[in-house]
Amino acid sequence: MQREITKPSNLLNKKGQLIQKGYAKAPILKYRRKHVAAKHRLKEWDYYLIYNKKYAVGLTIGKSLNLILITISIIDLSKYKIINKSSIRILPSKFQLPQDSRKGNIIYKDRFIRLSFMVEDNVRILLLKKYKCNKSSELDISLILYNEPKDSMVIATPFFNDKCKFYYNRKIIGFRASGYVRYQKENYGFSPLDSFAIHDWGRGVWPYKSTWYWSAAAGKISGKIFAFNLGYGFGDNSYATENMLFYNGKASKLENVTFHIPKKSKDEYDYLKPWTITSSDHRIEMIFIPIIDRTFRLPLLLISTNQHQVFGKFSGRAILDDGTVIYLKEFLGFAERVQNRW
Repeated sequence: MQREITKPSNLLNKKGQLIQKGYAKAPILKYRRKHVAAKHRLKEWDYYLIYNKKYAVGLTIGKSLNLILITISIIDLSKYKIINKSSIRILPSKFQLPQDSRKGNIIYKDRFIRLSFMVEDNVRILLLKKYKCNKSSELDISLILYNEPKDSMVIATPFFNDKCKFYYNRKIIGFRASGYVRYQKENYGFSPLDSFAIHDWGRGVWPYKSTWYWSAAAGKISGKIFAFNLGYGFGDNSYATENMLFYNGKASKLENVTFHIPKKSKDEYDYLKPWTITSSDHRIEMIFIPIIDRTFRLPLLLISTNQHQVFGKFSGRAILDDGTVIYLKEFLGFAERVQNRW
């Protein structure tokens, strides 16, 4: 069942429970931090991915209680090179992330990092500088995202056995992007002719341990922008899934999807062998050929993450709501499996 939310409302009632459950194509549910029941378990994040055929860069800021996690990933797809940087900070409670994915700025500064994610007239401006101990610049990022698609993936997901747990998420797939990333002596350029971007905005209260599967991609097919968002494993998806196709900015809704990831053994995946991705409604069937596996592990006492974000090329077909068949051939994107404790 796919329950579409079409009427605006608050996200949560006074008890901290979801008022409406399902998916939407725009952020019409109003998230307010004061309505969250279990504020000590609240987690919030903003993630941006910018990529073209040569490079990809991922920027994350996540917050839980007074802890923030900043991660930066640079992936050189041609040289098979990955750079991961992460930093955890303890901050005063007054530092907050925006309550609306359409507006509000994130600005963070300390001796070693200056970060800002700004929204101005539907344009996203991402700036980051990271300094060494001698105050020389180690990393310089300046990116602009524009041409936001008309539709996006929005979902309000409940969790089993606890009405005060929820996951509110918006994913915008298919911005155009321009700018640069400079790391040490390397320069990574992003031209709007072939560069795309994704914004993953998440707010919620969910179990301490979680595993999710996510895949997304954007590019041009027949002169128009085609994109997709696929994911599962997180919460009670009986009301809706987050699976959508986007063609020329318009969304088409899919049922459940499955990532068929090869295994080396019973308990170990072989992420660099070809995957297959299928859907229960038979509207998407793809083979995913990996290029590089961006692995990231953060094993701390109470907080940990084990990420396998695999960049590669998709080939197959996808069927829009109107029956149009989109054929994909070596369509660049990513698919991931992530385990978290936080």
